[in-house]
Amino acid sequence: MAEEEFVELKFRLYDGSDIGPIRYAASSTVAMVKERILSEWPKDKKIIPRVANDVKLISAGKILENNKTVAQCRPAFGGDPGVLTMHVVVQPSLTKSKTEKKKVDDSQKTPVCSCTIL
Repeated sequence: MAEEEFVELKFRLYDGSDIGPIRYAASSTVAMVKERILSEWPKDKKIIPRVANDVKLISAGKILENNKTVAQCRPAFGGDPGVLTMHVVVQPSLTKSKTEKKKVDDSQKTPVCSCTIL
């Protein structure tokens, strides 16, 4: 039986600090990695993601899709890359922001002018 392949990943946060390195099975999905990042997130940061979908992982200039595996996201440099660094961006989901903005816009609507025909 073949031995499962592992990949060591380190995650660079917005302020230059790091999470990891952490070993992942090559078959782990990006969604699983995001869940782990969420659980390891430093509590002293100003920006804290609420859910895993708030976290975007960037590797080799590309935003990684949740359904891809770690093995599919590795750059094709050949050989053992050692610890692979991925960048982490926190982007809160837009659904809440749009509803909050809509409430503000609705409350500010007041008639500015009116027409009267005599």
